[in-house]
Amino acid sequence: MLRSLCSFRRTAVSLTSLVCLVGAMSAVVTAHASVVVVLNSRDATIQLLDQATYGTISSFPVGKEPHHLMATPDNKSLIVASSVGNELIFLDPKTGLVQRRIKDILDPYQIGFSPDQKWFVSNSLRLDRIDLYRYDGANMTLAKRIPLAKLPSHMAFNAASTMAFITQQGSNEVSAIDLTTQTVKWTMPVGKLPAGITMTPDDKYLLVGIMGGDYVEVIDWRARKTVKRIKAGAGTHNFRALGDKRHIFVSNRISNTINIIDQNTLENVGTIDVPGGPDCMEVTADGKTMWVTLRWIKKVAVIDIASRKVIQLIPVGRSPHGVYFINHAPRV
Repeated sequence: MLRSLCSFRRTAVSLTSLVCLVGAMSAVVTAHASVVVVLNSRDATIQLLDQATYGTISSFPVGKEPHHLMATPDNKSLIVASSVGNELIFLDPKTGLVQRRIKDILDPYQIGFSPDQKWFVSNSLRLDRIDLYRYDGANMTLAKRIPLAKLPSHMAFNAASTMAFITQQGSNEVSAIDLTTQTVKWTMPVGKLPAGITMTPDDKYLLVGIMGGDYVEVIDWRARKTVKRIKAGAGTHNFRALGDKRHIFVSNRISNTINIIDQNTLENVGTIDVPGGPDCMEVTADGKTMWVTLRWIKKVAVIDIASRKVIQLIPVGRSPHGVYFINHAPRV
């Protein structure tokens, strides 16, 4: 029924229609939903912004180089990975206040939970390995450390939670990790400097942002082969789904653009111009706006999705990377 409300064309996207669809699926916004968490990696700070006024609520120091963040499966905590600080910082996702810290998590650059919530994976970019932890809903227990070739970066999972897929920026590869045996099942070459990686909603293809190029590489992970390259912009980097189980945004850090990819047709169906090296993205639950960290100009952009226009630039710290707010759209 929702699909009848919002129509899509094969080669062009009506973002007004997309807003309609995502808005119909939106979750109830909490009383503290206005807090936006931004990681300033070069400043080693967390900055809290007000989603309604665009002003800064507060800023406080954390361990060196906080790059990525994600909520726990129960949404009761937001985990910030401090890579050089070798720790995980748990925040209240509604207020941004620190709840607790876990020390001696070595070089957590990118982190992720498997869909079945049984595994917590930490990519150690500078240590050339990934750490697999068993997760019981509260605690993480190290299961195995797996060395990889060079600079393991981002990750994705299959729907069955049997596989984790890791991009390696230094060796231009993607590796598949068998979570059942905690071993490398296969490794295949991809384009130069692979960064962001995500699974299509049908669990059929991996999409890889080729940062050393200008395209998204499409991999049939079961056949272990590249089936397509989707033209994007220079410095193709990271992904964020719109939340309609069809469209996904990809940031291009060099060309200063964000593209819209139709995951059904595997086509680039739109472009948004964004200054300053767009990187990580977050989408509001109503599907109307997207917040984007701009790595090169110490700002966060707020984009009106329907018009594809930047409507606000917010000053933050040096090299802003991860961004999060609790009233976000679905991640598929």
